[in-house]
Amino acid sequence: MITVCLNKAEFEYDIHSLVKAFYAGQEVKVSADLQKIHNLEQQSPPLFRIEVFYQTGENGKTDKIQFTLNCLEKETQENAEAVIERETETDFADRKETKNRLKRCLYKMLSDYTGKTLPWGTLTGIRPVKISMSMLEEGRKKEEIRAYMADTYLASEQKTDLSIEIAEREMELLGQLDYKDGFSLYVGIPFCPSICSYCSFSSSPIGIWEDKVEHYLDALEREIDFTAKMCAERKLNSIYVGGGTPTTLMPMQLERLLRKIKQSFDFSHLAEYTVEAGRPDSITRDKLKVLKKHGVGRISINPQTMKQKTLDIIGRRHTAKQAVDAFWLARELGFDNINMDLILGLPEEEIKDVENTMQNIKALSPDSLTVHSLAIKRAARFKMFSEEYEDFTMTNSWEMVDLTAEYARKMGLFPYYLYRQKNMAGNFENVGYARPGKEGIYNVLMMEEKQTIVALGAGSISKRVYQDGRIERSENVKDVSLYIEKIDEMAERKRRLFADE
Repeated sequence: MITVCLNKAEFEYDIHSLVKAFYAGQEVKVSADLQKIHNLEQQSPPLFRIEVFYQTGENGKTDKIQFTLNCLEKETQENAEAVIERETETDFADRKETKNRLKRCLYKMLSDYTGKTLPWGTLTGIRPVKISMSMLEEGRKKEEIRAYMADTYLASEQKTDLSIEIAEREMELLGQLDYKDGFSLYVGIPFCPSICSYCSFSSSPIGIWEDKVEHYLDALEREIDFTAKMCAERKLNSIYVGGGTPTTLMPMQLERLLRKIKQSFDFSHLAEYTVEAGRPDSITRDKLKVLKKHGVGRISINPQTMKQKTLDIIGRRHTAKQAVDAFWLARELGFDNINMDLILGLPEEEIKDVENTMQNIKALSPDSLTVHSLAIKRAARFKMFSEEYEDFTMTNSWEMVDLTAEYARKMGLFPYYLYRQKNMAGNFENVGYARPGKEGIYNVLMMEEKQTIVALGAGSISKRVYQDGRIERSENVKDVSLYIEKIDEMAERKRRLFADE
């Protein structure tokens, strides 16, 4: 455990995220409550304590932030100083600059202490591509972006160049769409064959909800009707049917849903139609035929790993062979835009396992590949029942990340979107790779928050993007039974969100 004690509650999340980036395996506690910190340290002596003191300048003096790192278990840090002190001057009236200065100072202290650097520097809670894209849109040169990212966030040149490459590709893609006057549609199906141990999405095992699926579709159709009327004057650019796993629905249920979507919306401006097939054990020939019949052009078949032992540990009740078979079945039926998802950092996975997975993926040659770094959230089984997994080692590394990037480029896939999550150990990243022309349009529109997303179904979140860049959200309830019961309330929430359109 690492404790961080503040003299007042400011920038707790930023401090927590940065310390966690250096110490992925440690629990980090940040608080301005001195007694709480003391009690925690009494229960379990920390590896070290950081004290943060915000000092307001008086009589014309400059505001300061002072850091003190007390190594309470010095014997575990062979070459470490017992006490390290750092400070930075700032102006508390400028909150953004204060945050950047705080993070740079803390980063340099932790970097000196650990002997480590982070490829993304102090960037823990921001989308790096958004920074590069905004600067490119302003007409700034790449050299200026590199200098800004290095000076402001201490980011490496390699990662800055990756963010620029992706920003340029996204701008080219967005230039082909009238995205400002359009919208994208997300339809959520919150059912899965089983729940994976790392999952925190709004999904439930289909086995316990089978008698509710038709009622869920009834409610979803009512929300579709309302949305179609509300968005009748807007251009629909992309549709993404996700979850959960939409292909847990029976073929006739899929037919019902996709027919309803097609009957309700104007497809004349539709650039992409994706269905997250996801779990290989949910994919059948009949279901794929239904998707093809209704114009679905892009699907995702997600093995996550090709190591069977890992699949068993994480609750993926399918085999690696089923993922391969599902892929070739989709190819046989004419799907020429297939994405595959992988996760790095799963239990008992070493770099040799990642390489084996990449070799298997390379043999399939999908049209796009999304590589996620494991992020464990509070609602995931890994977190709620951690004692069940304490004997398993979960390791991610930049060597693994770089290996997947190398294989992707060998396969003719290029990075086109990138995002990073809370609770992502090690300050890693998620990257989408695709062949030219096979990029996931919905992914770019959603991640870069360039377009309004109207989201339907339990647990979905609609996001309205205003012309001035403001963003407002409206959430649907997560519980399936509550969603069915309160469907009119969900529609009313959307009506209020889009009331002045």
